[in-house]
Amino acid sequence: MKLFILRVGCVLLLLLLALSAWLFVTHRNPDLDQPAVPVADVQQQIRQGAYLARIGNCMSCHTARGGAHYAGGRAIPTPFGNIYASNLTPDHETGIGNWNEDDFWRAMHDGRSKDGRLLYPAFPYPNYTHVSRADSDALFAYLQTLPPVSQENRTHELRAPYNNRLLLYAWRALYFRPGTFVADDKQSFAWNRGAYLTQGLGHCAACHSPRTMWGGVTEKAALSGGLIPSLNWYAPALNSGDASLGQWETEDIVAFLQHGVTDTRSVTGPMAEVVANSLQHMKQDDLTSIATYLKSLPATKSVSPSERLRPDEKQAIIASGARLYEHHCASCHQSSGVGVASIYPALAGNGAVTADPAVNPIRLVLHGGFAPSTQGNPRPYGMPPFGQNMTDEEIAAVVTYIRNAWGNQASAVSAHDVNQHRSQEGL
Repeated sequence: MKLFILRVGCVLLLLLLALSAWLFVTHRNPDLDQPAVPVADVQQQIRQGAYLARIGNCMSCHTARGGAHYAGGRAIPTPFGNIYASNLTPDHETGIGNWNEDDFWRAMHDGRSKDGRLLYPAFPYPNYTHVSRADSDALFAYLQTLPPVSQENRTHELRAPYNNRLLLYAWRALYFRPGTFVADDKQSFAWNRGAYLTQGLGHCAACHSPRTMWGGVTEKAALSGGLIPSLNWYAPALNSGDASLGQWETEDIVAFLQHGVTDTRSVTGPMAEVVANSLQHMKQDDLTSIATYLKSLPATKSVSPSERLRPDEKQAIIASGARLYEHHCASCHQSSGVGVASIYPALAGNGAVTADPAVNPIRLVLHGGFAPSTQGNPRPYGMPPFGQNMTDEEIAAVVTYIRNAWGNQASAVSAHDVNQHRSQEGL
């Protein structure tokens, strides 16, 4: 019986692959026929491309630690294995020196390499497909000015069957629809600019969305928050829940993106790298446009997990956590949980503290963390690690306390929850 089910499953998979391949071949994407945009000022195009590379944070992924900028080799961890970023320098043998604008547009817009191979979506072409042809050409023009670096692209380390690119036909049929950004004529210029940057080069949905078991993001779930695969940090929802950016002032969102800190919040984890390498370099108008767009996203009621403890058990943990908080945390975050403006973030009323799952506060108490160093906040204050001198039970108690003090309301954290993250350090 098991053998029969296995055979039926294999046949269905083959049929799905065949159907996906047929759709891919017969339903050609007409946007690929868009010609290169004539440019009057090449130097201005290159400057624009350099700015767009900052917005897309391209260098961060395409630069290995200690390696040459944009020469690739950095491992992008996924649940299916490691994807290695490619060499984007204009080296003719190992980079993109023998590409043209059309080849680059095909990769950005349709997720295909120069030789026609389907690219793995660790390269976020499901987002980059929204980038305009003019911006794609500008980005390519800038990359062509980089010093060429001869560095072979590393072979991806994916487990079977995910190392078979034929499966990408099925994945694309489920999760990818190529198409450039279309402005909403009912919205303002700033709103449309913010939507274009958020949905396209900013690729915010790549982290701030839940993913299916196959690593896909559905349009309905985009920007609703999710656990970043393999990094085990939670990227909060940008369109829902008590932490909705719709409740923030526009200038606070801009400051948060540009400096990594506001009077009551600070950035840590993977987002700190994004702020340091990308967002702090963006133009004020573009940051304001992103804030305008994010504030407009409709809030939806988040569903909190059911409490696993009896009320008396939870109260006992909270009481224990309160004592630990006064001993370890109150000197910075204050007994009232209000923190110190622009130095130590407030915990009271902080949606990042009460969000479910409670991954981020657990990891910060265990391993500590720093906000990024930016022009507006060059010497950020940090959070020291407490994992070396507090047990799993103690950390669970203090995190449960801050999630339920000063008007906060959230589920309790268990010692098991803490233990899951004890061995996971850094990003």
